[in-house]
Amino acid sequence: MNSGTRSLWGGLRVAVLALLWGSTFLWIELALRGLSPLQVTFVRCALGALVLVVACYATGHRMPRGVTVWRHIAVAAFFCNALPFALFSLGQQTVDSGLAGVLNATTPLWSIALGLALGSERGLRPVRLAGLLLGFTGTIVIFAPWQTTGATGWGALAILGAAASYAVAFTYMGRTLVRKGTPTISLSAAQLVAASGLTGLVVPVGGLESIDVGPAVVTAAVVLSVFCTAITFHLTYRIINDEGATNAAVVGYLLPVVSVLLGAVVLGESLSVRVVLGMVVVLVGVGLTRRKAAAGSVSASGDGERGEPGTERPDSVEPGSEAPANEKPASVEPTRGDTARRTLLENAR
Repeated sequence: MNSGTRSLWGGLRVAVLALLWGSTFLWIELALRGLSPLQVTFVRCALGALVLVVACYATGHRMPRGVTVWRHIAVAAFFCNALPFALFSLGQQTVDSGLAGVLNATTPLWSIALGLALGSERGLRPVRLAGLLLGFTGTIVIFAPWQTTGATGWGALAILGAAASYAVAFTYMGRTLVRKGTPTISLSAAQLVAASGLTGLVVPVGGLESIDVGPAVVTAAVVLSVFCTAITFHLTYRIINDEGATNAAVVGYLLPVVSVLLGAVVLGESLSVRVVLGMVVVLVGVGLTRRKAAAGSVSASGDGERGEPGTERPDSVEPGSEAPANEKPASVEPTRGDTARRTLLENAR
């Protein structure tokens, strides 16, 4: 497959991912009309895991093996699935689906902030720093802590926490799971299985409320699980594998547009001028933070970007395996041919 075809397929994956991921908040809103937040989270993980496990074996692959890889999968499942899924469901009890998508667009900003905290984000130019500050300023405008209190305020904080959790997860997955020899379909299936197990552990604590299951709720739960979780999650893994964790986070560019339009058209949600202004500020800020490729900096995900976004260091070079810059090259023993040539030269003299 040539580079042009690869770019086309990559762009299509990003577009489909943005459409499905952006509609997630609509289906959560509908599912919450008959299920509790924890029930929505568990159904989403379990049914999504079932779909991916069947797809994994149907395509001739198998689940990952080994304690180490499953330990990494469990950590990724917590930060990428169990925790953010629960936070979104909790937050959307008081926050509209469109606003939830807007707040989720802060994921790339959290990725940069995480890189700064870990010291892996180097060479942060003034324009990118301005974008980071501008993005979080837009988030504050949307959140409006001076007038948003009570359940609505906590709901918005929960969704911001979910966006930050995604940033942690994408970084972790990019460093420990992708390009390690395990197919992405196997990784995505295993991770949702792990997320189902983690979520199932807490269902007896807060997920046994009575349910009100109707056709709309069942449809929302199925679409949320199959299309917005199983398919979307596998596409996310493919993008992380092919283009880097940072580019996977950048799908957040398109989420607000999808979520806001669906919320307004399907649910009749309205947006204030303040929220629209905040959304524009957030997206401009995210756009400025993406101007790091020209600086050749290293992203929070460990993607050594040089010249073009998404290009990464070869995985064949493990961290720490590079020779130190000040290390002298090992001495080379003279070969038999070298010795013979030296002898002939000396005799010629």
